[in-house]
Amino acid sequence: MLKQVSIYAENVKGKMLEITSILANENINILGSVTNDSAEYGIVRMVVSDPMKALEVFNKAGLICKLTDVLAVEIKDEVGNLQKLLKALDDANISVDYLYLSFNRESGCPIMVFHTADGPEVENSLKSKGFSLCN
Repeated sequence: MLKQVSIYAENVKGKMLEITSILANENINILGSVTNDSAEYGIVRMVVSDPMKALEVFNKAGLICKLTDVLAVEIKDEVGNLQKLLKALDDANISVDYLYLSFNRESGCPIMVFHTADGPEVENSLKSKGFSLCN
């Protein structure tokens, strides 16, 4: 399973620049990201090259953040492959809380990053169905 950094950020001008600058200054690469916002605050979810270090530097900068386990499944860039993944999850009665896209920089294939309540069980279920999970 991967560790995702979730940052609770005030919805103000320059906040994303601050977050990405902190990572760049620490030589931490963003591998995948999604942002959900509301009127006052948003949640920035990121898979990064060094999640523990990211957590440390964000905390030091006064940002509220946490680490969360997520799953990542590499799929071929073909019509219907996300639907196949979601169908396999649905058939196993697995609910997906959220998902977002990343890419395998070596193969160029899409990677679907997602959160679900029962990570280890889901991981085993997907492996048994032939899906390729990323670490």
